[in-house]
Amino acid sequence: MAPVLILSSWVAHGHVGLSAAVPVLQALGREVTQLPTVILSNHPGWPHVAGRRVAVEELAAMADALEANGWLGAAGTLLTGYLPSPAHAEFAADLARRMRAISPGLRVVVDPVLGDTPKGLYIDAEAAAVLRDRLVPLADVLTPNAYELGWLTGQRVATLDEAVIAADRLRDRTGGAEVLVTSPPLPDATGLLWVAAEGAAVYRTARADPALVPNGSGDVFAALIAAGLPPGTALGQLAALVTESLGAPHLRIAEGAERWKTGAPVPSEPLTPAPQWR
Repeated sequence: MAPVLILSSWVAHGHVGLSAAVPVLQALGREVTQLPTVILSNHPGWPHVAGRRVAVEELAAMADALEANGWLGAAGTLLTGYLPSPAHAEFAADLARRMRAISPGLRVVVDPVLGDTPKGLYIDAEAAAVLRDRLVPLADVLTPNAYELGWLTGQRVATLDEAVIAADRLRDRTGGAEVLVTSPPLPDATGLLWVAAEGAAVYRTARADPALVPNGSGDVFAALIAAGLPPGTALGQLAALVTESLGAPHLRIAEGAERWKTGAPVPSEPLTPAPQWR
């Protein structure tokens, strides 16, 4: 299997960004190349944090070295995550185009890390706009949460039907990308909404107390999709990891690997297209 290259945040302690995605992919036997957009001591939600953004010039030099060594073109998948500035978002788009020029079969997975309800955007609005306008159109797969789906499309996403309509419009902006909406609006449940050329489906899992779920679950899900797992399999493994980690300070990726890797796939429920979807 071809390596996965990930462009995202990195923390020294805990499991978010690269520090969540990389151990998950390695546990699945995948080789990973990492480009960090920020280097931090830990997730900013903790009382103390230190670190910095990695300058785009440094990232560009790293990409040059990777290409010169033959490693940039070896990647079969590019996964993008946290992009803290307009320049980082532009770099991500340039990197996707550059890698695809070397390897036309490159799969680009974009996890549009923009914000969530009720906090709203937690990156600069200009960076979010560059991500939407320059990077999203290059994606083969997108993994927004419900808030991010609404922000990217300007559409209301309060019901499942509205989420499907918004996801379909997001697909139109990308030339037909597969859209996987995490935590879609589902009564008494959580899970995943899948919208692609073949149709739409929902995957339901039990809703856990958000206060007990460590940070990084979205990064893990995007990594599982970047690994090539089907949506139901990826969601089943994520659900098993979340259950394993409830109440822990960080996701139990290493300690619980033998259990989350065998998490049962979540079955899909195909959705009958409503007339307004198209």
